[in-house]
Amino acid sequence: MTATATDDVLVEVDSGILTITINRPEQRNAMTLAAATAIGEALTRLDDDPELSVAILTGSAGTFCAGMDLKRFRLGERPVVEGRGFGGLVEAPPAKPLIAAVEGWALGGGFEMVLACDLVVAGSGAKFGLPEVKRGLAARAGGIFRAPRVLPRAIALEMLLTGEPITALDAKAHGLVNRVVEDGTAVAAATTLARAISANAPLAVRASKALALDARTWTDKESFERQATYTDPVFASADAAEGAAAFAERRAPRWQGR
Repeated sequence: MTATATDDVLVEVDSGILTITINRPEQRNAMTLAAATAIGEALTRLDDDPELSVAILTGSAGTFCAGMDLKRFRLGERPVVEGRGFGGLVEAPPAKPLIAAVEGWALGGGFEMVLACDLVVAGSGAKFGLPEVKRGLAARAGGIFRAPRVLPRAIALEMLLTGEPITALDAKAHGLVNRVVEDGTAVAAATTLARAISANAPLAVRASKALALDARTWTDKESFERQATYTDPVFASADAAEGAAAFAERRAPRWQGR
């Protein structure tokens, strides 16, 4: 395992899995520009490094992220990275899979960062909310349009208009969360999920994520017509040949990412 750290963010690498931990526990991991910059740099590293296959985003000390640091906001700071948006993430999620491991509160921009992730594992005590309207603000880091995509319209609108949170169990029931686990074990459960992803062919994983997200607004006809751009390189890859050979030879595949 290798690890790097800034004052606000810890980045660790282990067996092809990049774990990013927001590390401002005394401020409930409220987002700063420095933290957003570090997260953006870590996600660029994720996509650029062929040895990395998946990332986990979490927070320290039992809280995911309480959103924007309002004290810094009052002083004029915005935790927004040019080209990447709030938290260095919401406007430019990575091409490789990103799993949110949520303990405690994911509020405002913190929840919007969760919405920008691909999969979510949550401790049973986790809560998700968009309280911006209570602060005279709006959830403009993706929450206003992403929440209704992943949650039922009525639930999303209730969250947006009342500012009240939902529980991890409710979030799972509505399809936002993949797994609810015992408090304190979200990162471990997310790591298990990440290992299952990293065991697969990297080109196939990346293409599957890209097509699944891009095709959200396409008709079935359009999806079949356009998918070749994503899937033909996968079927023509050395990894596709390796997958078939490994199956026939009853052994684990040795992926090359090409």
